Amino acid sequence: MAVEVKTEESSIPQEEMVEKKLEADTDSDPVPILTEKKIEAEAVTVPVVEKAASFREESNFLSDLKESERKALFDLRAQIEEAISTKTLFVEKEKEKEKEADGEEVKCVDEGDKLEEEVFLWGVPLSPSKGTNSTDVLLLKFLRAREFKPKEAFDMLQKTLIWRKSQKIDSILSDEKDYSNADLDEACYIDGRDREGHPVCYNILGVLASAGLFETEEGRESLVRWRVRMMEKGIGMLDFEPGQVVSLTQVVDLKDAPRPGKKGVRAVLKRVVDVLQDNYPEMVARTIFINVPFWYYALSAIVSPFLTQRTKSKFVLSRPARTTETLLRYISAEALPVAYGGLKREGDSEFSLEDEVSELFIKANSAETIEIPAPQVGSTLVWDLSVIGWEVNYKEEFVPSDEGSYAVIIRKGKKMNSREGLVHNSFKNNEAGKVVLTIENNCQKKKKVLYRHKAKFLPVKGC
Repeated sequence: MAVEVKTEESSIPQEEMVEKKLEADTDSDPVPILTEKKIEAEAVTVPVVEKAASFREESNFLSDLKESERKALFDLRAQIEEAISTKTLFVEKEKEKEKEADGEEVKCVDEGDKLEEEVFLWGVPLSPSKGTNSTDVLLLKFLRAREFKPKEAFDMLQKTLIWRKSQKIDSILSDEKDYSNADLDEACYIDGRDREGHPVCYNILGVLASAGLFETEEGRESLVRWRVRMMEKGIGMLDFEPGQVVSLTQVVDLKDAPRPGKKGVRAVLKRVVDVLQDNYPEMVARTIFINVPFWYYALSAIVSPFLTQRTKSKFVLSRPARTTETLLRYISAEALPVAYGGLKREGDSEFSLEDEVSELFIKANSAETIEIPAPQVGSTLVWDLSVIGWEVNYKEEFVPSDEGSYAVIIRKGKKMNSREGLVHNSFKNNEAGKVVLTIENNCQKKKKVLYRHKAKFLPVKGC
């Protein structure tokens, strides 16, 4: 029986589908070992493109809901209104029944704590009678996470509120102790938005492994806390209104990531997943896994049957060779960091998101040029350029308009390999002409070039 895993590739070469062993520590659950013979014997294909359509966010307009969905929303509203009026919103039903059976007065989580008349979650009022459209948008997230079952959605909301209170989540962004680990700054951060406007949260698991954060309880707790903090920061960038951006995009970089069998890794990842899954319903529109190694495909094939179709439809998997291509489908080149093949540089004073990136395709065994006009003397021309996958010959020169003048070599021609990053350069012209960028593709498949340029002119003093 074949097991399907959704990926960005239709197939993977046979040699990349075989690994002799998946590591497993003796103190963790064993990870099944897949060998070429075993895969062949069990007819397991790893991976195969899943036929189901990818996830699309549903409308949050009340008029677009089905009748059954509207009824579920009204039922949830009524439960919340009653819980707020009876001051039991922060008391779980099981505990409430136990206290009533013992003849105790039902109170909030903390003894003597008084529930305010207005309760907020992520800045959104929860009381339907005092709320706005944003209240319905938020409640729909809990309903969708529980298949529009009002009672289960209410229980989830209630547990989330109690968890947030006990963990002091509302103050996590201002709590100084949550700023203390520099390694976590590089391991998890929010940078820009995707093509649909979702804030993008990058998770770099290799950094966590090198920092040794999985090895101690303190490190694991810091990791969980920091991940929650990033989620709260991202949610602060959302607009809980119908038709607006109400979820995030996650990029999970598995390059140099520790395997699930490594001591402490499985436990902390499970804690992070549980916390986010239990307390942040429908807050992620898409999760893009990049630099995916073989062992992850094998693991996905094993756990895939236990995931809901809704969850699986939000996953995108990409091998190392396809990382940039995959990310560019969802994030524009202007917003994609240089580290992932985009043109966004930290502290860039010359280009911004408003400076659009152009694309150029170069056929196999052919060459193309990009010309940057410089008709005005004294201009400073600046440009960015990147080739997806590189492995091309590249050079830069200035060609004067006057045929009697000599061309100026800006960058000598050389072969650029796959380790190259963004090319950023500039040139000030002393005569009219143009800068010519030449890209020669000697490979057997076409190449995609990303580039942008502009001219800056500073008048000469005294003129």
